[in-house]
Amino acid sequence: MSLEDKIRATAKDAEGKLQAAAGELTGDDNLKVEGEAKQVQAKVIDAAGDLKDKVADAADAVGDALKGLSDRA
Repeated sequence: MSLEDKIRATAKDAEGKLQAAAGELTGDDNLKVEGEAKQVQAKVIDAAGDLKDKVADAADAVGDALKGLSDRA
């Protein structure tokens, strides 16, 4: 995962936690739910970054395998 993705996910999670806590303290259920939704968004950003890394690793492995086949020919 890129540093930019990590920073974005961390910032979104922190924002969500603060918003959810503010909603809890003030009794504002909408604010709390919005904060929880932002925390879920942060998890999605994080998971997407991990998936991007796995796809890149798989593409590298396929490239290496194909190169190995062409070297034998």
